[in-house]
Amino acid sequence: MTRFQNKVALVTGGRSGIGRAIAARLRGEGARVFTAQRGSDPEHESFVADLADPDAPARLVGEVIVAAGRLDVLVNNAGTMREAGIEEMSPADWQHDIAVNLTAPFLMMRAAMPHLRAAQGSIVNVGSIEGMGANPGHAAYCASKSGLHGLTRAVAIDHGGDGVRCNAVAPGWIDTDLNEDFIESMDDPAAFRRDIGVIHPAGRSGAPEEVAALVAFLASEEAGFITGEIYRIDGGRMAKLSLP
Repeated sequence: MTRFQNKVALVTGGRSGIGRAIAARLRGEGARVFTAQRGSDPEHESFVADLADPDAPARLVGEVIVAAGRLDVLVNNAGTMREAGIEEMSPADWQHDIAVNLTAPFLMMRAAMPHLRAAQGSIVNVGSIEGMGANPGHAAYCASKSGLHGLTRAVAIDHGGDGVRCNAVAPGWIDTDLNEDFIESMDDPAAFRRDIGVIHPAGRSGAPEEVAALVAFLASEEAGFITGEIYRIDGGRMAKLSLP
């Protein structure tokens, strides 16, 4: 497919995990892809940025426009998660996580909007099922992802008349390097992997490429009548009730 031929995409956090799969999928479908994250990306044209810095988003968008002259697709994927409840989390850590997970997407969309309006472009935000439910010790992550889902709807409503669509995906457990490292830190990684399979009606956890396929669809013209939606991609995990 060449759904993104002659289009330009910017993917934050595009060097690893879900972001890497998204960037590869968009490029494979014809897009010129830029990524932005804390380090360089040898696979794509990239910019180094700390997305906790409020000045970074406008700079990144400006650099894409200088390099490519347009912006058609913005994917806000970069994120952070720390294990801490509200009593253990310092205000500085809270502010940092909200800055990366929620404020940075707001500032990215704000800076990109004139260019997306001109291109009749699309935004896809990477939320989480933890924007709908909660795991223990994820206070800031859950709050920020819930906020990102709400922001997605608000931007869709405010800018639908400009021809800009805004949607989000809400992944569940995805087999990224970060999650693999987490599993390997367990006392019994094999048992943990079995338990992960059991909680999913699909019988397994997800692949980054499966999330990327959904993101590519939502960013494409095939999804031209879809905006303001949060698409859960979790192998049925949140649809499954616990045993009585």
